[in-house]
Amino acid sequence: MNEITKQKNAKLVRILVFVVLGMFGFGYALVPIYDVLCEVTGLNGKVEASAVKDVGYEIDKNREITVEFMTALNEATAMVFRSEMKKLKVHPGEYYTVNFYAENKTDKVMVAQAIPSISPGAAAEFFKKTECFCFSEQTFQPREGRTMPVRFVVNPDLPEKYKTITLAYTFFDNTEASVKK
Repeated sequence: MNEITKQKNAKLVRILVFVVLGMFGFGYALVPIYDVLCEVTGLNGKVEASAVKDVGYEIDKNREITVEFMTALNEATAMVFRSEMKKLKVHPGEYYTVNFYAENKTDKVMVAQAIPSISPGAAAEFFKKTECFCFSEQTFQPREGRTMPVRFVVNPDLPEKYKTITLAYTFFDNTEASVKK
């Protein structure tokens, strides 16, 4: 090999090493970047994973917020899952209860977990749940169906610009993971 070819190969190796290091760094930084992006755009609102205590808010009867309820199933979850209502007009500071229905469609015991999210994400800190089936895993007997309540309030401190909040749940089959515990 001549000297020019060796120099070109060495330069190519340096470039490839920098590309690999850059890809590793980007992969490492992806989760924090995603969290910042979600916070800035208001996507993927993270919801508290435990109940909050009832607080005596002053009810704002002059303001209405539409709360939408969405349900989904992980593709491998053999269940029926729906909310009993699609939308509800609420007054900030007033407590409401909405029922959800889930049914195991298999002939086996199923352990499932509902994962909530709120959109816009910035509204998540103002949406408070005092009771929710999502706080823990749910065990369903074969073909068992059940109604599960969610009790919530929208904190009156929610900025006026928010007129609609979407509460979404996705149910996942955790049976195998629960058996391994």
